[in-house]
Amino acid sequence: MRLIGRSVPRLEDEPLVRGQGRFAADISFPHQLHMRVVRSAFAHAELNAIDTGAARALPGLNAVWTFADVAEIPPIDFRLTRIEGLEPYRQHVLARDRLRYVGEPLAVLFAEDPCLAEDAADLVNVDVRELPPVLDAAGPIGQFTPDRSTEPAIIEKGYGDVEAAFRSAAHVIELDLKIGRHSAVPLETRGAIARYDAARDVLEMHGAAKVPHWNRDQIARMLGRSPSSVHLYEGHVGGGFGVRGELYPEDVLVCLAALRLGRPIKWIEDRREHLIAANHSREQRHRIRAAVDADGRLLAIDDEFFHDQGAYLRTHGATVPDLAAAMLPGPYRLPAYRARGRIRLTNKTPGGTYRAPGRYESTFVRERLMDAVAAKLGIHPLEVRRRNLIGASEMPYRRSLDTLGTEVVLDSGDYAGLLQKTLTHAEWDRLTADLKARRAKGEAVGAGVAMFVEKSGLGPFGLARISVDTGGAVEVVTGAASVGQGVETVIAQICAETLGIDYRGVRVVHGRTDRIDYGMGAFASRVTVMTGEATRLAALKLRQKALDISAELMQTPAGALDIVEGCVIRKDTPSGPSISFGDVARHLLPTSRTRGDREPGLSAEGWFHIDHMNYPYGVHIAIVRVDRETGGVDVERYIVGYDVGRAVNPMLIEGQIAGGVAQGLGGALLEEFAYDERGEPLSVTFADYLMPTAREMPPVSVLITEDAPSPLNPLGLKGAGEGGTNAVGAAIAAAIDDAIGYPGAVTQLPVSPQRLRLILKDQAEG
Repeated sequence: MRLIGRSVPRLEDEPLVRGQGRFAADISFPHQLHMRVVRSAFAHAELNAIDTGAARALPGLNAVWTFADVAEIPPIDFRLTRIEGLEPYRQHVLARDRLRYVGEPLAVLFAEDPCLAEDAADLVNVDVRELPPVLDAAGPIGQFTPDRSTEPAIIEKGYGDVEAAFRSAAHVIELDLKIGRHSAVPLETRGAIARYDAARDVLEMHGAAKVPHWNRDQIARMLGRSPSSVHLYEGHVGGGFGVRGELYPEDVLVCLAALRLGRPIKWIEDRREHLIAANHSREQRHRIRAAVDADGRLLAIDDEFFHDQGAYLRTHGATVPDLAAAMLPGPYRLPAYRARGRIRLTNKTPGGTYRAPGRYESTFVRERLMDAVAAKLGIHPLEVRRRNLIGASEMPYRRSLDTLGTEVVLDSGDYAGLLQKTLTHAEWDRLTADLKARRAKGEAVGAGVAMFVEKSGLGPFGLARISVDTGGAVEVVTGAASVGQGVETVIAQICAETLGIDYRGVRVVHGRTDRIDYGMGAFASRVTVMTGEATRLAALKLRQKALDISAELMQTPAGALDIVEGCVIRKDTPSGPSISFGDVARHLLPTSRTRGDREPGLSAEGWFHIDHMNYPYGVHIAIVRVDRETGGVDVERYIVGYDVGRAVNPMLIEGQIAGGVAQGLGGALLEEFAYDERGEPLSVTFADYLMPTAREMPPVSVLITEDAPSPLNPLGLKGAGEGGTNAVGAAIAAAIDDAIGYPGAVTQLPVSPQRLRLILKDQAEG
């Protein structure tokens, strides 16, 4: 029953394709109230008063709250990358005395229907004194409060003698690079439905995603309840990518209202709210320089960057700039390194993570730098990379850096090998010859290559519990979460192969805090690695338990037995006597006389602990055509080579990578949150915030390799959730340079038509 490594169909799909999915908006309870959030229309202002009188007079309005009504609720805490001194920059569930971004919650209303709630929200008036907004993170430091600046922290990482490297360098290359502000825009917006069951003294919240156990613990802490009395339920999730599932003010408010008002509370975010209130990401400016020797080998990199965090520090704390600083060296041998990341607050929507956080940004910066080294020395960009790649024989490779509470130790990899395989897969020689011929005919076409290292399998633990009932049905209960990545299928495959059963007979439960006490959720490409290995360990224990009792029942040594298609059989006579899994479970019932001294139930629990992440890696190749008249960029083909260590389900990995490419493409060419000089957001509808459609999406060819299994887990697994996004901006930038024959032309993402026309004008003027 070899299932690991097979592209079996997804278990999750049937209810979705039949229209039987259960998303947050599908959940309703009798007598529920609908919550509407009144949001700031000012980027920066002192809040003098809020007039709710006209709203309160509307029939059917149940309650209106401002900060005074929730003053006892503490600010939302950090989940990741806590740095001393950041606490004063956290966000309260409602604005207190100052408004810091357009979209900030300043009041909430509860009404009998959502339309009435929306009408009432329009009647709330605020008295403010507008203040000048801070909008440029790389500009002068501003004032968050009278005693605190808008630079709450500086991330510093490095090793080696950077100054000595620059003194001895044959060449120094300096760049000023920018990555635009964009974020995930999932099909399903955020939603939260809370109800309080007084008979059980249980507070429920439906619509949870990504990290339900952490959110449970925080909601319990903020509301003064025991964690065991708060239950979170995930349901189906229409996209996550980092932005969904963090703890936001709205999640806390619906729970508090359910307790206070004694009725279920429902809140569903509209699209405009999502674009101005859910986490933004990415926006950074890097001033970077490299010291290289006469042959183009790196001696040192020195980078100072400005991270635009927006108005508050949310649950991710300093995660994004921390990852950017730690992961910038990528796959290259780098004797000395220094990074200084300045976290700056601005009067924009607060920032968080988005697929490949900190790596999309740092890969763009690093790969632009490598292309600049190649141009400076007159060496082919591929050759510069080959000269600097860490060798397979050097693994594991310690960076003397840390991130997410772990040391950066590259566990395994053959970077040069994957580069060559990807070039072969793309038919590189033929491809470049064809592009050269097209350029000779006047077309502006080009190819760009970018390499990267990802991180995955973040610990410290994974937990799975497996049980078999007397009908032979197998259930795996996990602390993982699903945001559409195929969790149920992958976990079922690992469980089924280990046990010797059909994966379609495995039911995987996730995202429910009432079913399992501990869980880490789904982030940092961790589920397949951590929950997968925990599942395998639990399945091994359960398998042995089944074989042990079957050996007694069949009067055969356990070593002479096997499990095939859910039945325990003799290895020497597979068609002979057998015992089904259901019968084994029956013999382990608490009342069974054949159970003996064994623990009742055919069940087992598996824990997997780890202190280090593992590091998958990849190569992106983009082929583009530039329209010199309009500045438009057409991505004709896209190739991704990715080493995943070991693929549980290659089809799911290909889907993850292709979807990631689409999101990376948006940030490279289209998506950007823009603001005017007053801090007013200009990208509040899909007419202004442009996303790639099927027309802009190129054919994506994916090469999955398994040359470097991770030594950190027995299956050799690495994650695949973010590798499709990581290097898209870098590869497309290089391809545009190649297409227009202007090395180093692209220094800012996204490369909008307007920006590209300015580049082409600059090129023409020489």
